[in-house]
Amino acid sequence: MSDPFPSVHVLIVAAGRGARFGGPLPKQYCVLAGQPVLRRTLAAFLDHPAVAGVRVVIHPDDRALYDAATTGLALAEPVSGGATRQDSVRNGLEAIASAAPDRVLIHDAARPLISTGAIDRLIASLDRHVAAIAAVPVRDTVKRAEGSRIVDTVDRTHLWRAQTPQAFRYADILAAHRAAAGLDLTDDAAVAERSGHHVELVMGDEDNFKITTADDLARAEQLAMARLGDVRVGQGFDVHQLVPGDHCWINGIRIAHDKTLLGHSDADVGLHALTDAILGAIGAGDIGQHFPPTDERWRGAASDKFLAHAASLVAAKGGMIAHCDVTVICERPKIGPHRAAMASRIAEILGLSEDRVSVKATTTETLGFTGRGEGIAAQAIATVRLPFPGAL
Repeated sequence: MSDPFPSVHVLIVAAGRGARFGGPLPKQYCVLAGQPVLRRTLAAFLDHPAVAGVRVVIHPDDRALYDAATTGLALAEPVSGGATRQDSVRNGLEAIASAAPDRVLIHDAARPLISTGAIDRLIASLDRHVAAIAAVPVRDTVKRAEGSRIVDTVDRTHLWRAQTPQAFRYADILAAHRAAAGLDLTDDAAVAERSGHHVELVMGDEDNFKITTADDLARAEQLAMARLGDVRVGQGFDVHQLVPGDHCWINGIRIAHDKTLLGHSDADVGLHALTDAILGAIGAGDIGQHFPPTDERWRGAASDKFLAHAASLVAAKGGMIAHCDVTVICERPKIGPHRAAMASRIAEILGLSEDRVSVKATTTETLGFTGRGEGIAAQAIATVRLPFPGAL
């Protein structure tokens, strides 16, 4: 009888170099719908209630890229890959031995659109089988060719396209990989087959394709954006008083001025308004709830921390910030000379391209407290895209 509460661990294989993909980055670190491909892949498993742990196998040269892609995620130390995919998987399996998992799912980092349903089916299949893989039946007519000439039409009745995850009883696949060391088998199912294990086919998903080329990434972007169909808009407004000083922080940029903004933190009026806009878009309260002005930890704090926190909450929901627009309202200091630097800094904090950030400035024609130079105001609007419940 199987354990009613089996331990399921996931091994994500991300050590490949992606030679066919081209470009300056390995494909698993390219941006897909606002997040690295690897991060979107990890989210599918980290959010699954049956998964007890996730481990990533990476190329040693990619550690900085890995750290940037996985910031804030609860992951154990990554495992260094080997010369081949098979070596990388074996390294990963050995690394999780101390966790003593009952079951393991092995998945390609470059398949970010795996569904919860497919994961459920694979885990359930291990109640009855030693091994199972996600796969989809071949629906197109298949031709066998010599060069460019067709020599045969292949019967597709029993043909399936293998995907990942591939699921195994942990002890069995570890032993099979150890026995197959030095061979060059095409996938983990082939390793299990070589050891005499029956491998069950479990229905996968057509969307669960592997990103191999730039065209694949574009296709994945379309599908991911379609899943992020819950479009939210939030607005924020903030005011800080001007007092004697020598500079102001506005939108992440230090501007020399004969006055400074008064506040518990650095009083960056623009970033405060934008933080509230993002929090409002996801229904997460306001900046004061997350960073109370009564808390000494935030005295003099740089406001980029507040904005980055709001962005992390969006990412935790599987969403993305689509666009943000900040308007600064003051007579002085002049914002125009710093507008480009401000937009660049906001984009950097949020991990956006600069064309998704707008910074504007206006005055009140000397009317009101901003017109009299008593303070600076800012208002912001943020557009956020979230997945609909059950979209993955």
